Amino acid sequence: MPQIEVKPIVLRDCLLRVATADYEKHVSGVTITPTTGSVNWAGLTPAAVFNFPAATTWGAQLDYAQDWETPDSLSRFLFDHQGEEVTMLFEPVKGGLGWEIDVVIVPGSIGGQVNAVATSSVTMGVNGKPRPVPAA
Repeated sequence: MPQIEVKPIVLRDCLLRVATADYEKHVSGVTITPTTGSVNWAGLTPAAVFNFPAATTWGAQLDYAQDWETPDSLSRFLFDHQGEEVTMLFEPVKGGLGWEIDVVIVPGSIGGQVNAVATSSVTMGVNGKPRPVPAA
């Protein structure tokens, strides 16, 4: 059996486009996560146990610094466009393979701890599944 090589990545020069603006300067973390549940059915005997996978759903988590002063900041975009569906493009390595998803915008928190950068984290629902975008 062939041994498959691996090329790990480090997130340090990424692209994050939400709708038509690039927000990688605002964001410290992006995670697109699948969730797959299961449906179980059991009959009246131990041999009658069945497990069926449920449909996979996806979520996109963004961790970011709050910026309420800049009119087109990510904080303001999420606040102003909550409930809207937009396309998001994430390239873990800028110029490399990217992932495009259709997310439903949710707003993030306002404020935080004293003497610390005000950050927030949101998890947006994804309609459909991620689509690979070939390297530029």
